[in-house]
Formats: sequence, structure tokens, C-alpha cells
Amino acid sequence: MSGGSMDEEIEIPPFFLCPISLEIMKDPVIVSTGITYDRDSIEKWLFSGKKNSCPVTKQDITDADLTPNHTLRRLIQSWCTLNASYGVERIPTPRPPICKAEIEKLIRDSASSHQNQVKCLKRLRQIMSENATNKRCLEAAGVPEFLANIVSNESENEFQSLGSLTDESLNLLYHLETSETVLKNLLNNKKGNDIVKSLTKIMQRGIYESRAYATLLLKNILEVADPMQIMTLKPEVFTEVVEILDDRISRKATKAAMHILVNICPWGRNRHKAVEAGVISVIIELLMDESFSSDRRGPEMAMVVLDLLCQCAEGRAEFLKHGAAIAVVCKKILRVSQTASDRAVRVLLSVGKFCATPALLNEMLQLGVVAKLCLVLQVSCGGKTKEKAKELLKLHARVWKDSPCLPKNMVLAYPC
Repeated sequence: MSGGSMDEEIEIPPFFLCPISLEIMKDPVIVSTGITYDRDSIEKWLFSGKKNSCPVTKQDITDADLTPNHTLRRLIQSWCTLNASYGVERIPTPRPPICKAEIEKLIRDSASSHQNQVKCLKRLRQIMSENATNKRCLEAAGVPEFLANIVSNESENEFQSLGSLTDESLNLLYHLETSETVLKNLLNNKKGNDIVKSLTKIMQRGIYESRAYATLLLKNILEVADPMQIMTLKPEVFTEVVEILDDRISRKATKAAMHILVNICPWGRNRHKAVEAGVISVIIELLMDESFSSDRRGPEMAMVVLDLLCQCAEGRAEFLKHGAAIAVVCKKILRVSQTASDRAVRVLLSVGKFCATPALLNEMLQLGVVAKLCLVLQVSCGGKTKEKAKELLKLHARVWKDSPCLPKNMVLAYPC
């Protein structure tokens, strides 16, 4: 460690360093395996990384409680004080984590009036912002359920009454980063059947920020839903997801809406619900927007959704109704990523296989689809992508045989 403005190197006792960050511990805590870590580092390891093993011993951490190592903290503070002349700053004594009983009392007291609910939410935000341990404590005290109930109750009111309570609760519920178990509980408890409905209503009529948070939360919740819950989603869910995509209220909300479609479209009749909601046209318009295409993940997910929807007849029909569909998909091949190229070729194969008409085949030739497919065969890309491209070229080689880019072996297959 370099002593601040001093040039002289100071040797730090190795047991002062966190095994994860390799920096002096500010709030040393002991885990169930007996190893001491800095609280911030081990919390990130356990809670953000979804890991439950001790980084040093590799043993499972059976108890998530972190015991403050007061003795070591005092030693570190004393050492810092002794070396103050070398520019070492004394670490402050950390505030004790919030206790579960205090949070439960806060929730109980909030039931007495609207004003108390507002105060409660303000205090919860303050507690949550302090550290990751507080977030887990809030979760254990039932705060996610408390917030979800506010959201559900408020969303049942008229549009005019949707306001600060809903907005603040949504914000807190999202930033609480609740565990998969809690998300499942929100979905499955006796009021849980309403959480998807409530979020959908807010996506429809909330302010922009609330619509965005509702979309982000819906994505998280649907990721832990079981197939039956996904297959029975109401058509309005698809309608509101499409509205979020169409309105482009924020980059995060757009990505979350696209994630939702990727996760739910493969199940049951969801492809048909998505097509009826107008997903295809909105996605093609998004792909035409350069700002959407600046990040490869957006176009990748868009191509996955188009591929899924073009696997049904209604999807292919809607796709071909859009005048720019073929050109947009063709343009993305070999320009975004391997995933996007593969899905784009699959889309073109679906329409080329099941919807081929002289007009469509001529359009594909004029728009450079044949040339792009031939290029796919020549460049380094996935074997499956090449197979799909070859399949489509072979399928219509008789029609496209005059194209200068078509490989001779395919033309010879149709000598007439």
C-alpha cells in the first residue's frame, strides 16, 4: 500500500486484507465457515452472484448471517491511527445493520394512515440504500409482499388515483432485487395471481417511470413462472408489452419487454397472442431504428422473437404484410452477431419455404437476399446457419438460377 501522499511503502498485515477484494477491511464479518471477509465484498459474492460457497474454503455457507468481527476491526482501526503520519486514513466504525423487528414494526405502523405509508416507504428507501445486508433483511421481514400489496391495491383504483404510493412502491420493489424464491411467492400466494394483472394495468396507464419499472418487474417475475402460468397469460399482457416496445419509453424497458417476449412466446398459444397484439410490425420498426441496433443484444432478441413467430402461419402472414420486413431481416445477416444471423436466416427460410410465390421470390432476389445467403456459405459462421442458407437456396435454385452469385452446383441441379 502506498501511504497516500508519502512515497514510503507501508507493509499491511495480511490478515487485515479481505480475501476477495485484497483491500483493507472496513467492516470485517465472519461467515459460517469461520473465514473473515469485508462485509461489502462477501455480500456481493453471496447475494449478487447467487453463490453460497465460501471463496476460501469452498465449503457451503449454511447460514447467511454475517457476524461482525469487532476484535479485528478494532485492530485495523488502531493500526490505521498508528500509521496516520503516512497518509493512512482511519476507517470509521460501521453502523450496525437494521434488525428485522424494526422493519416489521415499521410496516405494521404504516397501516394506520396514508401519511404513515408515505413515511414508511421513505424510511424503507433509506434503509435499502445503505447496504446489501439491509436488502436481505427487508426481504426476510416481508417488505416485497408489503410493496406488492400496495401496487395491487392501488392499481385497482381509477387512473386519477394512481400516484406516489404506487410509483414509490414499484421503484423500491425493483431495486430491492428480491430473490427467486420471493418472486415465486409473489406469483403464487393467495394474492399473487393479481401481481401480473396489476403490473399490466400500470404498464397501460401509469406514468412513464412506473410503466418502465412495471415492465422490468414483470420480466423478473415471468422468468420464475412455471410453464402453465406462462401459457395462461391474458392477451392484454401481450398488448401492453407491445405498447412498451412501440412507445420506447426507455432503453431498459425496451430490453425488458423484448426479454419477456423471448421467454413467453414459445409456450402454448402465446405465438398467436403475440401476433394478434401486433408484435411483428413493432419489432420490424424497431430494427429499422439505428439507436435500437447500436447494442447487439436488442437486434438479437428481436430476431429470436421473429423466428419464433414465423414458425406459425399467422406470424408469417403478418411478417410479409410489412413492406420492409424482408429487407430489414436480410440487412441484419452478418452485421450484428452469429445469433442474429442464424435467426435471420431461419426467418427467411420459414417464409421462403411456406409462403413462396413468384412475387416473393423475385422480391427476395431484388432485395439481395440471394446474394446475402450465398455470402453466408462463403464466410466463417455457424454450420447450422450455412445449412439453413443452403436449404433455402436449393429450394428455389430453379427460380434464382440466373443470379450471378448462385453457386454453379445449385444451378446444375436445375439444368432447365
